[in-house]
Amino acid sequence: MRWALAALVTLALAGCGEGAGGAPAARGRTVYFAQCTTCHATDPARSGPVGPPVKGAPRALLEARLLHAGYPPGYTPKRSSAVMPAMPQLAASIPDLAAYLAN
Repeated sequence: MRWALAALVTLALAGCGEGAGGAPAARGRTVYFAQCTTCHATDPARSGPVGPPVKGAPRALLEARLLHAGYPPGYTPKRSSAVMPAMPQLAASIPDLAAYLAN
């Protein structure tokens, strides 16, 4: 019985993938839900408990915030708080996050 359940779960999960690691937006969604939803809403178009909406955030903003906890030149923040720390461990995921947030 357990092997049948394991096989069913394996088949279901295999059907969810998009091949070769998935499309950038799908990978970005995974990163967003794992790393960002503690402060930002699960819907990136809405305000979260701490963070502002991030839907449509340009790559330059994501790079500045994630790599340096700063802002790109000339950018006006949506909130004046400085709570978000740098998250350089997400550097390789920035293109995927940008793809997800662009949708």
